[in-house]
Formats: sequence, structure tokens, C-alpha cells
Amino acid sequence: MAQIEIRLPKMGESVTEATITNWLKNIGDTVEMDEPLVEVATDKVDNELPSEAGGILIKRFFEKDQVAQVGDVIALISTDGDSAVTEPAKEVSAPVDAVKEIVSNIEVVKENVAGNGEAIDKNGPSGKFYSPLVRSIAEKEGVSMNELENVNGSGQSGRVTKKDILNYVENRETTPSAPAAAATPSPSTPAPAAAASNTPSNSNGSGFLANIKEPIVLPNPGDEIIEMDRMRKLIAEHMVMSVHVSPHVTSYVEADVTEIVQWRDKVKKDFQKREGENITFTPILIEAIVKAIKDFPMINVAVSGTNIIKRKDINIGMATALPTGNLIVPVIKNAARMNLVGLTKSVNELANSARNNKLKPEDIQGGTFTVTNVGSFGNVMGTPIINQPQVAILALGAIRKIPAVIETPHGDFIGIRHKMFLSHSYDHRVVDGALGGQFVRRVADYLESFDPNREL
Repeated sequence: MAQIEIRLPKMGESVTEATITNWLKNIGDTVEMDEPLVEVATDKVDNELPSEAGGILIKRFFEKDQVAQVGDVIALISTDGDSAVTEPAKEVSAPVDAVKEIVSNIEVVKENVAGNGEAIDKNGPSGKFYSPLVRSIAEKEGVSMNELENVNGSGQSGRVTKKDILNYVENRETTPSAPAAAATPSPSTPAPAAAASNTPSNSNGSGFLANIKEPIVLPNPGDEIIEMDRMRKLIAEHMVMSVHVSPHVTSYVEADVTEIVQWRDKVKKDFQKREGENITFTPILIEAIVKAIKDFPMINVAVSGTNIIKRKDINIGMATALPTGNLIVPVIKNAARMNLVGLTKSVNELANSARNNKLKPEDIQGGTFTVTNVGSFGNVMGTPIINQPQVAILALGAIRKIPAVIETPHGDFIGIRHKMFLSHSYDHRVVDGALGGQFVRRVADYLESFDPNREL
């Protein structure tokens, strides 16, 4: 019987796993080549995965709401017709070692439940999910749920892995008196020292942060409790991670964009007639940003451990608000190779796809620098959070008419000008104040030197 393994494909540079949100086919159903088979969700985007083969779906290895790693086999499709469904015993043969490990884990769980160890639930009080293997190790080693909640997880979204729990147990065994000291401090031991000894250490030096817990907030009478949707939870985790990883610094510059405003007013009708779409300020601003990145290429980098990865291509992420209020960042690939018309079409296409939930996985991959337009909400400036693994993000403020001093060879005078603030947040590990400030100043210089006689 010929069987085709359907694996979870790679769906982004930093995407390592996906949640199965819905199976579009049941076991025994006929599946055509490239027909949508399953819906998955990552921390970047929701997407339908097409079948890589035609035949009968005979096995699903993950069910709804379960998490699969990139490269995992998620389904089996038989190309031999109905015979695949009538022979379930031959659908898949697990490796002997894997079966032994599963049996061993089950026995460990049974032993701990029967013994004095505390049974660990799969979901902790904080909502963290613990795999059966992690729970079995915790129960075997006598790690309580409270201790497990304080373990700093290195997995996706802070999930505790086998390596994390084993490292914790090893470090914990080196200070066996810590729990007792914390529970009943001796008269000769100061209370602060006892408290400090109860803080688990981690190899990455983040033991203190691992013990910081969110406050538990009790609702008042009449308050409405709204559960975060899946995307909002992922955005929250990504933002907390970014602030934790990168020391943020923000530099501000005000730019005079009067010439740009007047030029756009002059050409927008003709552009609409010729190209069939509107020209907004966003592609004009992105064009200036791309020029500045060429001048300061160390803004277009990423950090991996102690290595700096200098990007060859300039791929501009464009933060876009969805109708749900959530945020997504489609990417303009190779923006340095586009003229203003090309940038305009890319901006409009990606923005429309985002609003209509039609973005593809490749549309949100590979960004090297992000732009967010806070001016679209009437804000004059903002302090944006870096979109990891990038090292910088630029917020575009609202364009406003303000009185300003205009310098001329014949003297200064007061006039009405269109101005906007640019807010540049950057990772101070690799971008110093000089580079971060010079970059955003250069963007403003390009905007202020815009040619009012430019032809499209």
C-alpha cells in the first residue's frame, strides 16, 4: 500500500511550530492534489495547507488545538484507494524505541501518582501547557506545580521543554536546603537571604525574571471579562519577548514634508486614472527609509547570540491594523529594487490582503526593518516595540499644519508648513545612539529634499 507522509512545512524564518485549528478532511475522505487539507495557525498568520498528494486520508497524527513542530508528519494519505482505510493496522508502525519511551513515561506517571509525588496537571495556574514528558519528570523528581511554574521555558511561547526541566532539577539538587530554608527560616539566617536562595538560577542569567509573575486582578462588580483571542495572545507574548530581549532606545526627529504634501495633491488624480489605485504617503515615506538604510546598512541587521547578521536585501515590514483590532506585519520584499510606483502597488496590495485576511505565509516572512504608521490614528508620535529578530522600527506620526520659522536669504518669516515626527526605536545592544539618531535624521533629510517637480 503506497502511503504519502504530509509534513508541516516551514512557514517562516522564525516559525518553528503551528497549532492545528481545523481539519478540512476526515479520515476516509478523498483528497485531491493541492486541495486544502488542514488549517493551521502560527504566531504570524493563519493559513490553509494544501495536500501534497491525492488519495484517501487514512491517518491524522494531530487533532484540533494540538501543536506540531515544523517537519512533523501530521497526516498519511494512501494512493491505493479504499484499501488504506480497511487496513488500519498497517497505517503506521512506530519505531520500537519510541514505543518503549512512551510506555516508560506512562509507567513513570503511574508510579508517581501511586506514590507520594504531586500529580502535575497539563495546564498550570498561569495557563502554561506542560507536555506528558515534562510532567512525568517533574513528578518523578518531586517538582511541585509552583516550582514548575517558575521554570524559565526555552520553547515556543515560553513552553518548558525536557532540557529546561532537567536543567532545573540539576540546579535544584545543588541547593537542596533552599525549599526548607524558605519554608522555615532559621533564626540565624536573615529573611532576605532565605528568599534569595529560593530563586532558581538559569544558565542565561534570567532566573530573576523567570520568577516575575503577572498580578492576579479581580474584577469589580459589573466589570466585563473578555478572553483574549489566539492572535492577541501571540502578539502579547511577542511584545513581551521583544522588550525582554532588546534594550529599547527611541530617537525623535521632526521633518518638514510640505513639498511632499503639495506634490501628492498635484499628482494623485492622474495617478488614479493611470494606475487604477491611490497613491498614499506611505510608499513615499518608505522610499526615503530605503535610501537611508542604504546609507546606514548596520540598521538592516539581526542579532543571533553574539553574532550580527548583516542583511543583503532590504525587506520593509509594514505594520497593518486588522478589522479585529489586532496587528500583522506584511513585508515588501526587495524594496530597494522598486521605484515609487512599484512601492505604491506593493503597499496597496499587502494592505488590502491583510484587511481581507488573504495574506499568505510568504507575505509576512523575511522582514529586515519595520515601519508603523501611528499617524493614521491621529497620533503625532509613538515609541514602537521592535519586531524581533530585527533591531529597529520607525513610527510615522501624523502630518500636521503648524506655524514654523522659514529661513530665506532675505530673512526669516513665519509660515504654515506640513510637519511630522519620526520616532525611531532601536536595539541598543548593536545600534548606538549615534547610529540610531543619524539614521532617522537622514530619513528626514530625504523627505525634506523631495523634488516637487518629480515625474511619475
